[in-house]
Amino acid sequence: MAQAHNLAERLVRGDRSALARLITWAENADPRFAAEFVALWPRVGRAWRIGVTGPPGAGKSTLVNELARLERSRSKTVGIVAVDPTSPFTGGALLGDRIRMDDRTLDPGVYIRSMASRGSHGGLARASASACDVLDAFGFDSLVLETVGVGQAEYDVLDAADTVVVVLCPGAGDSIQAMKAGLLEVADVLVVNKSDLPGADRLLNDLNEAVHVRFLKRAWNVPVVAASAGTQAGVEQVLEAVEAHRAHVVAQGLESARRKKRVQQVHHMLAELLAEQLWGPRGWSARVERELELGRSPQELAATLLSEVMSCLKTPTEAQR
Repeated sequence: MAQAHNLAERLVRGDRSALARLITWAENADPRFAAEFVALWPRVGRAWRIGVTGPPGAGKSTLVNELARLERSRSKTVGIVAVDPTSPFTGGALLGDRIRMDDRTLDPGVYIRSMASRGSHGGLARASASACDVLDAFGFDSLVLETVGVGQAEYDVLDAADTVVVVLCPGAGDSIQAMKAGLLEVADVLVVNKSDLPGADRLLNDLNEAVHVRFLKRAWNVPVVAASAGTQAGVEQVLEAVEAHRAHVVAQGLESARRKKRVQQVHHMLAELLAEQLWGPRGWSARVERELELGRSPQELAATLLSEVMSCLKTPTEAQR
């Protein structure tokens, strides 16, 4: 435990090796992380968290790189968590997002952490929210989370970010895919990247129309911004839209909005921890396989297992009833 508290003290003093170690503990579900983070929790909440999501090839990494450059030009420090897909065969990840942001890696005011998704289907590595908490406690002004980019399952970003930026590009049917996938529903800011390509005007018009029809009664009017991050065009307008959304959230009640997201974070973490316990080496896998072989239906077996779990949650008084 002495080592843990030493890490917290080192992180507060600005030690980046302590920062890296704590994020690694979060990634590996090391029990020392939860014990350690208690001391750091009061420092969390100062940084604004920007989630960047959208289909593969939309230019998310390039946009994140340019947003970081722009924030640095305003003397703000930036922490970036970039999640890459994990190989289903090796469990590894290319971590190509870090390669694409190479010109930011030498900037002492920027910290980039690449993370493998490790099978998460929500677009974010399971520890990405915890990694952002550590970066927040370290003292970064802005945090940017870039999702895997699987296209239709990016909703975890909602619970981890204050502002969600959905990036689309012309020429790939993205407006239709975005509507099908529900990406419009998670967006606080919509960005048409690579807007110098043919079809950009059509995509901008489609998105503006969709936003007008779907979100007419929303308190926040989702802006649609044209950009071309590869040439730095429109990036400042994207950041202005993010700052406008921040002002809106603060006016509506920042603490309440963040508390709701924290509830969902606990929900997801608890679900993962329960799944690990229930289906791990000492869990139910062998029992389920055995009972299915005996002819029990999945529905009946699931109901039985749920009943057993719920009985363990009852208080002694409830159990006697």
